[in-house]
Amino acid sequence: MLLSEQAYQKIDREIAKYPGDQKRSATLAALTIAQDEKSWVSPEVIEDVAAYLGEPPIAVQEVATFYNMIHTQPTGRYTLSICTNLPCALRDGVKTADYLKQKLGVGFNEISADGLFSLIEGECMGACGDSPVLLVNNKHMCVRMSEDKIDAMLAELKQHGESA
Repeated sequence: MLLSEQAYQKIDREIAKYPGDQKRSATLAALTIAQDEKSWVSPEVIEDVAAYLGEPPIAVQEVATFYNMIHTQPTGRYTLSICTNLPCALRDGVKTADYLKQKLGVGFNEISADGLFSLIEGECMGACGDSPVLLVNNKHMCVRMSEDKIDAMLAELKQHGESA
């Protein structure tokens, strides 16, 4: 088994939400739990989740590759997803992405030299009026991200990441 006992317990709680013959319904939740622990889902993790759910690996792979919040490639400790869809692009989303690329020294889908940050283009986050919008590790939404707010966020994440 590739995940911690706590991760499997969380997956069990997700499985319990569905009828016994429909464990497949917990696939996305199981992948999210695995990613929270490993920062991405490798082919081995996908196979492990599939075995745990009693599903064919290809069924779990299909879910993992369908949703852009599941990372099937290595990422930094913090994945920063920035919306560059048209409404956000018109409200400095692309400019903000360029600023992040410069600050982190990476392009999209790359990991910073210190291993702490990955930058990805996100899909619409439903907060167009609050653009530029960032999502940190698919969990924490940051809105109206000025350069000063980005600098403060990066400093806080870096401090937390280096102390962990």
